[in-house]
Amino acid sequence: MNSNSYKQLFSIPVIVAALGYFVDIYDLLLFSIVRIPSLRSMGVSDADMLTQGEFLIRVQMAGLLVGGILWGIMGDKRGRLSVLFGSILLYSLANIANGFATTVNQYALLRFIAGIGLAGELGAGITLVSESLPTKLRGYGTTLVATVGLLGAVLANYVAKIFDWQVAYFIGGGLGLILLVARVSVFESGIFLKIKEQGVARGNFFQLFNQKERFIKFIGCILIGLPIWYVIGILITFSPEFAKAMNIDGIVAGDAVMFSYIGLAGGDMLSGITSQIIRSRKKTVFVFILLTLAFVITFLYWPFESAAGFYVGCFLLGFGVGYWALFVTIAAEQFGTNLRSTVATTVPNFIRGTVIPLTIMFKYLRESFGILEGALILGVFTIIIAFWALRLIDETFGRDLNFVEKDS
Repeated sequence: MNSNSYKQLFSIPVIVAALGYFVDIYDLLLFSIVRIPSLRSMGVSDADMLTQGEFLIRVQMAGLLVGGILWGIMGDKRGRLSVLFGSILLYSLANIANGFATTVNQYALLRFIAGIGLAGELGAGITLVSESLPTKLRGYGTTLVATVGLLGAVLANYVAKIFDWQVAYFIGGGLGLILLVARVSVFESGIFLKIKEQGVARGNFFQLFNQKERFIKFIGCILIGLPIWYVIGILITFSPEFAKAMNIDGIVAGDAVMFSYIGLAGGDMLSGITSQIIRSRKKTVFVFILLTLAFVITFLYWPFESAAGFYVGCFLLGFGVGYWALFVTIAAEQFGTNLRSTVATTVPNFIRGTVIPLTIMFKYLRESFGILEGALILGVFTIIIAFWALRLIDETFGRDLNFVEKDS
């Protein structure tokens, strides 16, 4: 890349989107990191820790589902910036309030509200970056946003080690409010402003369902990401329980999250660059789904003898699902400008929302087959679905994004 390309790649919209996603991931993963100490402070027993944790993560993901639809539609109707401002304000205030929760019910309500706010960040940021950068740099830009953003999990883990869980929530909310000021310098997408001036109907969520081809692509965009949140929402979130089943002591959920997200950031960087080099989004995703299958089997059945080995397994899991940036980029590239924010925001949050049925399925599978075998059955199921879904979407590398979706 020449100097002008680097200048475009590291432009204000890209940097601000990356920092926004950094704070988003900090807040999104903080519950997984502080789950045990926060619930203990509310009087939850160790025997109920897993079930209450599953309940709270389902509530948080339900908020993401609701927020994904609301912010996605708003991003197409009112603009990408409206979402970037509104979502970060909501989840920042909600996370500050989380630090004051004293009961599980209060915690659940605030995680739901925070989930609604967190839902808007990634989709709006990826949409704005995709529409602001030239075609040849689009993949690098979205990769940069995701790679920087995913490291928010590392900061969340270190903060949770140094401070009480309440203070960790206060810091996350404060970071969001600081970033809100930085967003004043960001400009709206030129592609969006153009169709707005033309009076094109925008943000019609039901337009995704009134044409068979469009609906199939939408479903495909969602389901290729199923293994990602199986890994994060099941294997990593409940890593202490998996470690116990493997007779490994000393596993801390925050460290498991941190190492998996370091792997995820590395995988995202490699998958983004690879897709640019081989000029194919779909082939790259195919390879990473295969890696995920291999690393899930390794994690569940490799005879780890120490906590260090277990954390290596967490890193590999994160690396395998390191096609998160590609997953969201593909969604943004599949659809026209008048539906792009709706899709790019709903798709990642719908797939996050699959943690709800996945945790329910996991509960029944582990009761019938045991925690390790139940996790393997569920993992293989998500990977088969992802391979099938990959066939439903278009190859979008190099696609011109200046187009709109027509009514059927």
